[in-house]
Order: sequence, then C-alpha cells, then structure tokens
Amino acid sequence: MTPIHDQPQTATRAVATHRFDLRVYYEDTDLAGIVYYANYLKFIERARSEWVRELGIDQTRMKAEGQVFAVRRVEADYLSPARYDDVLHVETVMLPGSGARLVMQQDVKRGDMVLFSAVVTIICMTSDGTVVRLPAAIRQAGR
Repeated sequence: MTPIHDQPQTATRAVATHRFDLRVYYEDTDLAGIVYYANYLKFIERARSEWVRELGIDQTRMKAEGQVFAVRRVEADYLSPARYDDVLHVETVMLPGSGARLVMQQDVKRGDMVLFSAVVTIICMTSDGTVVRLPAAIRQAGR
C-alpha cells in the first residue's frame, strides 16, 4: 500500500487528454437560469467516467472485485456562468501523479472559454477503505 500525503496539486507536464461533450438542460440550472454550482462536479465526474470506460476499465467489475475509485481532493474555480441550452465540453488532462494517486486538470468550456476549472485527485481503494494501486490501464495512460 502506498500512503497518500498532502502535496501541492500543481504540475508542469500534462501526459494525456480526453474530451467529453454535453449540453446544459433546464434541470442543470438554478432559479437564475445558470448552471447550479454543484452540477459542474457532476459534469466532470461524467467526463472522468467516460474516459475510464474508453480506457477499457469496467468499474462494475472493479467493484465486484472489491475496488472502487474515490475522489480524494477537488480544487475548483468558478470563472463564468454556463446557461440553459449551452453546448459545453469538459477537457480532462492527466497531470503527474503516482501509482496510487491520479491527478487531473478538468476544465468545463463553452467554445474556447473556460467556465469552470478543477484539479481533482483520484485514488483507488478497497471496500474497507484501504488505498491500493491504480489499475494498470490508468497508470499506462499517464505515460
């Protein structure tokens, strides 16, 4: 088991990129007609799930085998609002991590404009909460 320690989440080299497209629906907005702040976390979660699926990792099988992914840390900046019917995309860029920690920069964009930006740290753990090494497909994607 590799221990997780708090470290600055900045990095200088990106190692892989993924894009996920989405549209803002009425259910994503608040009373002011803009995307409710917590929904950006849902958007970036969907993007990570699709990226993992594209790597060939079956999270249902992982869970049956006693391992799951968990978000350990999120640093988020809300830069500009998205609104109903906007077409957005999430760009996910892997940053240097470790065998037990995956660090990603995730930006929600409308065109070239960044609306929301987050650095997310993901770990893999067993059903009893023990941190374990990330699946090989994810470690290899970062090389």
